Amino acid sequence: MSEIIRRDPRREWIARNRLHPDNAAVLAALGVNRGGGATSEWMGPNGVVRKDPRAVGFIGPNGVKRIDRSGLQQGGQATATTTAARDSRRTVTIDQPAFLVAVVPDLAGGRLSGHDKDLLGLARRVADADAEQPGAVVAILFGEHKEEALGEAGIDRVVHLDDEFYAGFAPEARLAALSAVEREMTPRFWLLPDSPLGGADLGRRLALRLGERAATGVWQVEADNEASLGWRCTARGAAGSLDIQRPLPRVALALAECAEPVDETRHAAEHLILAASIPTTLSRIEDLGQVAVDPAGVALAEAEFILSGGNGVKQWDAFHHAAKVLGATEGASRVAVDDGFMARDRQVGATGTWVTARVYMAVGISGAIQHLQGIQRCDKVVAINLDPGCDIIKRADLAVIGDSTQILAALVAMVEQQRGGQRNAA
Repeated sequence: MSEIIRRDPRREWIARNRLHPDNAAVLAALGVNRGGGATSEWMGPNGVVRKDPRAVGFIGPNGVKRIDRSGLQQGGQATATTTAARDSRRTVTIDQPAFLVAVVPDLAGGRLSGHDKDLLGLARRVADADAEQPGAVVAILFGEHKEEALGEAGIDRVVHLDDEFYAGFAPEARLAALSAVEREMTPRFWLLPDSPLGGADLGRRLALRLGERAATGVWQVEADNEASLGWRCTARGAAGSLDIQRPLPRVALALAECAEPVDETRHAAEHLILAASIPTTLSRIEDLGQVAVDPAGVALAEAEFILSGGNGVKQWDAFHHAAKVLGATEGASRVAVDDGFMARDRQVGATGTWVTARVYMAVGISGAIQHLQGIQRCDKVVAINLDPGCDIIKRADLAVIGDSTQILAALVAMVEQQRGGQRNAA
């Protein structure tokens, strides 16, 4: 039976806003422990407690001190710290799993997104619930990929299908492949991202093919001894105004932040080949390729590549030209918006728009906590700034110290030379 719980949007907003006078009381009522300080944790946009990207580190669920989710720590120690953290991971090998949990990541751009890693963290949690009879996580990957550390994401087995008829939008061919995996491996659970990048559509097709009543919009999974499969999920419904609880079905489509990504273990990521050949299906859908879209017309929340300007930008005409050449959607800090250089709908941050870009380039932005909160789900952050000690540099995956006008001019010249002056999005 499903259980419907009405959400309190105001309470959730207070829980996310650390400056609100009732923030501490609401977090205490929700059972949130801030741990190391007043800003070390906060409630994410989907109701899950997230870590402060400015913090040096935090204690993981197994009692091990971990680095922040961006993979970096302070200043010049970032590379060494990241390498040491990877080397300290515990190696886990599951030779004879009691069951399988199948995950079909979006793999946008050939790499695991933050959403994919959250989903793999959820799969890992379900597979490792019984220490005596652990399960294995098998990932089904379509097309070419650039990931070299699939095991660090929590994957035990990999089924890689890179034939050309899986490329692009090919839901019928991919569904035939998933059906072959179902017949051969019979996973206990199927987990897919509930995202517009393909997971939402493919997951619903798979549930229909298997005759299952899928759970969509899942943002939390908890152990439940009363459920037939031992798990209970909470999903968003009624345009996000209701939380619906039900036993976790075989097919679940999860939102971002459904679980913490794997950061303490390294798995085998053993490649498997299906014994039976996958029947070739005559697709009724023809993929005509991607349609060119003007980045300036893309909403910030949907943009994959964002060039964001702050108080350090002195020549805004050069900034706009750089965004056009790079094929980036323009964003801005609150200071730039308040000063009238950018429109209010271009503001990035907790007081503006939470963004999930694959690449976020911050130009002349110091990195206030509200801004860092708004970019916490970006995969890669590039910072251009004169101050090597500012907070955005500590969060960045790549930092360039210098005058933003000169750096952007050099970047534009390099891109125009390589691309012959043609614009190409991220």
